[in-house]
Amino acid sequence: MTDVIDTVAEGFEQAFLMAYEVWWALVLGFAISAVVQVWVPRERIEHALSGSGAGPVARATGLGAASSSCSYAAIAIARSLFAKGASAATTLAFQFASTNLVWELGLVLWVLMGWQFTLAEFVGGIVLIALVAILLRLFVSPRVERAARRHAEQVQADHEHSSAGARMGWRLRLTSAAAWSDVAHNFRADWRMLWKEITIGFLLAGFIGLLGDDFFNGLFVTDAPAGIEAVENVIAGQVIAILSFVCSIGNVPLAAVLWSGGISFAGVIAFIFADLIVLPIIAAYRKYYGWEFAWRITALMFVTIVIAALLVDALFSLLGLIPETRPSSDEIFGSIELDYKLVLNLIALAVFSALFYLAMRPPVDRSLLPKADTGLSARSRISAPTGKSS
Repeated sequence: MTDVIDTVAEGFEQAFLMAYEVWWALVLGFAISAVVQVWVPRERIEHALSGSGAGPVARATGLGAASSSCSYAAIAIARSLFAKGASAATTLAFQFASTNLVWELGLVLWVLMGWQFTLAEFVGGIVLIALVAILLRLFVSPRVERAARRHAEQVQADHEHSSAGARMGWRLRLTSAAAWSDVAHNFRADWRMLWKEITIGFLLAGFIGLLGDDFFNGLFVTDAPAGIEAVENVIAGQVIAILSFVCSIGNVPLAAVLWSGGISFAGVIAFIFADLIVLPIIAAYRKYYGWEFAWRITALMFVTIVIAALLVDALFSLLGLIPETRPSSDEIFGSIELDYKLVLNLIALAVFSALFYLAMRPPVDRSLLPKADTGLSARSRISAPTGKSS
């Protein structure tokens, strides 16, 4: 009985440590999402990210790379962009960039697994975005995309509390109680929509991390011809990621466990890329866009991840960049220490508490708001509810 209690306690500890790794990124991502929902005029998003050509996709990639590194936060921001006019191609490009081309993820990969994995993540992320843009129409028709946008607009309208901030200049927004109240209400609404998926994901990840190398070793083909081994490991890596529920930075420790347990280089890359198709996130896609669009983009991402991981593996093999040494499992999980992560998490906790406190306060008197309208679309003025609590 004592052993069972110790194992359960260790599983919860692992889950907590994984959540600790990404807490600040989650808060940052959801805060950015709330700001996008409230302060960015729809027509500006349409101008920057509508269409599926190289320009809009490149802009979406740059915006994603400068955004949050957490999968759950990334999809919340992407849904806001899509509802405001971004195309399916640019929305998916943003998601992949924000979970694969961000510096904090690269740094964690470098520390735990080596610079080769950081380089592979960045190179593979660009390849992945290009493949998604090229293959999108094989999976998602314009009709399906239009239906998904209507669904996303309705979801956004259901928990978007006002757009007072869009009627102000940026300087006024930063000092306006009404504008920050709008941000806070949208911030809380996104957390209320996804907190169950996020919590379950971390708990499952914590316990999966206890299975050890022996369990994972039986999942990977290691003595077959190189091509068969690579394909099997890439598919196995994605399946493990889908079932492990772990978000972007949090899946790096598990990626290191898989690497130490015998999975191939391509399998590790596929595992890291697959954080956008884990089960809780697929459930979130269904909430955001409807089931048809959700399963189609999931299939698209699965296929493109397989292709991208194999291409990166082939390139790195050709250049002799695949690492020869693997870390031990004892080196994978860290601890809470006095470092930059602790500082960032404390700041994130303060931001989280302040926004939730602001969201629980009585609505701001809208009669005191400036009358000027500097970019809010007519459609948003008509559809945005005021004083509504979710």
